[in-house]
Amino acid sequence: MTETRQNARIAGFLYLLIAVTAPIGLVYVPGQLIVPGDATATAERLRASGWLLRVGIGSELFHQVVGIFLVLALYRLFKAVNERLAVMMVILSLTPVPIVMLNTLGEIAALTLAGNTAYLSAFDRRQLDVLALLSLRLHTRGIDVASIFWGLWLFPFGMLVIRSGFIPRVFGYLLMVAGVGYLAAATATLLMPQFAPAVGQVAMILEIGEVPIIFWLLLWGARGT
Repeated sequence: MTETRQNARIAGFLYLLIAVTAPIGLVYVPGQLIVPGDATATAERLRASGWLLRVGIGSELFHQVVGIFLVLALYRLFKAVNERLAVMMVILSLTPVPIVMLNTLGEIAALTLAGNTAYLSAFDRRQLDVLALLSLRLHTRGIDVASIFWGLWLFPFGMLVIRSGFIPRVFGYLLMVAGVGYLAAATATLLMPQFAPAVGQVAMILEIGEVPIIFWLLLWGARGT
């Protein structure tokens, strides 16, 4: 049980690290830089605060790398419970990693387009500003694609928690509820955008179900020291 608690503590710490750093690049930075429907204002913010977008890019790359080590820690924790489910959890968790990392190219493109790069002089400033906003919007849609897998991996994870016997079953059910939230938000945004605002509000509430397991793993694992 000591090894189990140690794996739980490591997983809890890595999970918390992701929970703290991910919103910087995924929520805060876009909210500060993107002016909906106004390419010129967005580009002006990029030119004035390009460093902020670079922080967001760093945040996305960082929490994806941490996510690799998180899922490995969770695999060690749950492989004895059901190895097939544990492997499924690993696959679904790692699939969005390259998507998110490559997706940061959209943000890098936006920085380039909003800058004063000489080889882009064939375009006028208005065109470059529109392309910069388009690049940021495409980045946002890429995150929506990745969030499909952020929802899917929570189902085998939740089932492993329910079957584990050493974690309260309620946390497993909450994880699957959160998975429904991620999938609902991504589906609405990508396929039914007219319903995205309403679905997104409900999904945000459901996604909170992912939070309790973080602190349970961290605190329960720490008691094993």
